[in-house]
This record gives sequence, structure tokens and C-alpha cells, in this order.
Amino acid sequence: MNKITQKELKVSAIENGTVIDHIPSDKVFQVIRILGLDKMLNQITFGMNLESKKLGKKGIIKVSNTYFEKDEIRKISIAAPHATLIIIKNFEVIEKKKIDLPDEFEGIVKCFNPKCITNHQKVMQHFKVMDKENLVLQCHYCEKFTKKENIEFL
Repeated sequence: MNKITQKELKVSAIENGTVIDHIPSDKVFQVIRILGLDKMLNQITFGMNLESKKLGKKGIIKVSNTYFEKDEIRKISIAAPHATLIIIKNFEVIEKKKIDLPDEFEGIVKCFNPKCITNHQKVMQHFKVMDKENLVLQCHYCEKFTKKENIEFL
């Protein structure tokens, strides 16, 4: 009888594409939605509640043949500010970088204030990040604060 002392789960590697690692498990589906991955035809692999020394539990998303633009990376940073972006080419890691939450951004989230001009006219939403740890945003126009639990992506 063969004793197995350790089990290992292996997910197939991608030849070319992007891996988004260290996503909080409860944010995986949010990242999928805000990037429009649910409508993409490319191969997408994701995992949730995976063991992580850094987070306890983490999520991961692998997207074949896709490299994200700056605006898409900013969207990821709002949902998963401590995620890691890994660029793969020919099965090799070409670049690995921590996603940073910008100090300011435009056109990604809706202002929480129903009376804000951005909710009534064609004005680009613009926010300043006031607290990166707890994710508190301040609208450039109405100056109201939006907390992470009230963030609504456009």
C-alpha cells in the first residue's frame, strides 16, 4: 500500500497571458465582472479559497492570450489593492509586479452621492484616494466620501 503524505493541486500553466494572484477570495468574482472576463472567449482559470501565507486564503485568475491595459489594472487595484500581476510569454514569467492603488483615478467607479453632478450629467467621475488601507475615496466634484462597501463600478 502506497502512503500519500502530501496532496498537490496542479492547474495547467498558460503559454501566454496574465495571472492575477493574491486576490482576496471574496473579490474574485468582482474582478471577473469588472474586467468583463465573464464575456471573454479566451481560456480563463480561476481559484478561490486557496492557501496563502500572506492572506490566509486567496484567489487567483489566469487569462490566456490577454494582457491588461493601464485602466484595467487600475480597476483591479480598487477591488484587490494587494494583488500581483504576472505576465507570461512562452510559459515563462516575463514580469511580476505588485498592483498599486493610485492616488487618483477617473471613470472607474460611480460617486456614492445621488446628487453628485457625475450621476446626472456626462461628466467623467474623478476620485482621490483618501485612505488606501480602508479604501476611502473622495469625489473631486461633490467632495463626498465613498467607502469600500459602497463602491459601485461603472
